[in-house]
Amino acid sequence: MKRKWGSCNAGPRRVWLNVELIKKPVRCLEYIVVHELAHLVDGRHDRHFRSLLDDHLPGWQSRRAELGALPLGHDTWAA
Repeated sequence: MKRKWGSCNAGPRRVWLNVELIKKPVRCLEYIVVHELAHLVDGRHDRHFRSLLDDHLPGWQSRRAELGALPLGHDTWAA
């Protein structure tokens, strides 16, 4: 994955994670795992989805902001 931290395919109930997450703080990895698992319940980023995150990972917004401030991956990715 060169552009995303994670991905979820709800049909086969499969979640993929960017291997670069191993270099990030554990709290950021936890946020991505919960985020992608929440997509198994709600595929959109709507109010219900955010409510799931609130219920299962209070304070998720600060983790998302922390991760958003970090580089996605290797700085020499080819375009």
